[in-house]
Amino acid sequence: MRQPVRPIAGLLAGAAGASAVALGAFGAHALRGVLDDRGVELWHTAVNYHFWHALALCLAVFFLHAPHRRRATVAFGVGIVLFSGSLYALALGAPRWLGAVTPLGGVAFIVGWLLLGLGAARRGA
Repeated sequence: MRQPVRPIAGLLAGAAGASAVALGAFGAHALRGVLDDRGVELWHTAVNYHFWHALALCLAVFFLHAPHRRRATVAFGVGIVLFSGSLYALALGAPRWLGAVTPLGGVAFIVGWLLLGLGAARRGA
C-alpha cells in the first residue's frame, strides 16, 4: 500500500539534490572572485553536506516505511536547512553568531542517519 508521505518525501529529495547542484554551480561560477578563501571553504562544505544528505533523503524515500521514512526525511531536511543553510549564509557575509546554528544541523544529520539505520534494521534490510 502506498503511503501518503512518499510523494512529499520524494519531492523533497529531488529538490534537495537539484538545489545542491544549482548552489554548487552558483558557487563555482557566480561567486568566483567574490568570496574570500574562507567563504569558498564554507560554501564548498555546505554544498558537500547538502548533496550527500540529498542522497540520504533518497535512501530514506526508497528504502524506509513510515514512520521511519517520515522522521528520517524531516531530520535530513532540517539538517540541510540548518547546517548547509547557515554555512551558505556565513560564506555570503552573515553575522558570525549564525554559526551557532550549524551544529544543530549536524545533530539533525546524525539523528537522520540513526533513524535511517533503525528503519532499515526494522525492515530487515
